[in-house]
Amino acid sequence: MEMEESLSRKSTEELAVEGQRHLEDTIAAAYQILCSMNQELCNPSLWSTADAADSSHHHEPGGGALEDARHRYKCAVASLRAVLSAIPTSHSEVPQGAGPTGSSPDTSGKKSELQSLEERAAYLRKELANKNKHLKLVIDQLRELVMDVSMWQSPCSV
Repeated sequence: MEMEESLSRKSTEELAVEGQRHLEDTIAAAYQILCSMNQELCNPSLWSTADAADSSHHHEPGGGALEDARHRYKCAVASLRAVLSAIPTSHSEVPQGAGPTGSSPDTSGKKSELQSLEERAAYLRKELANKNKHLKLVIDQLRELVMDVSMWQSPCSV
């Protein structure tokens, strides 16, 4: 609730800058998730075998980096969503000396800047949606790969 209140007091430009930072954090965390998953898949010592799974099924080797990256990703996405939802209700800064008549020459410049920022925010929303779709596809493919590796490791019945 406190975060929403502080976001509602920011200008659209400030929200755009903060949104850009959260988007970069989201992408970095998603990349770290993929790197952590890749490290676990490439390290046979971290693969669970039937004996290891029976003896220590509560311990997930190598899972710390992956869990940290997942947590960072969730936090970054939540922050980004909060910023994006605050943009439509944000206050654009009115230049000093420009009253309700808007006769200041800076007013049209601010309006075009505001429009540019709104277009950038829309573009960032689309980019985030595309990256989320791509990330989902990669995670699904990784899930299939893990199932294949698991199947290869399971003992064959003769």
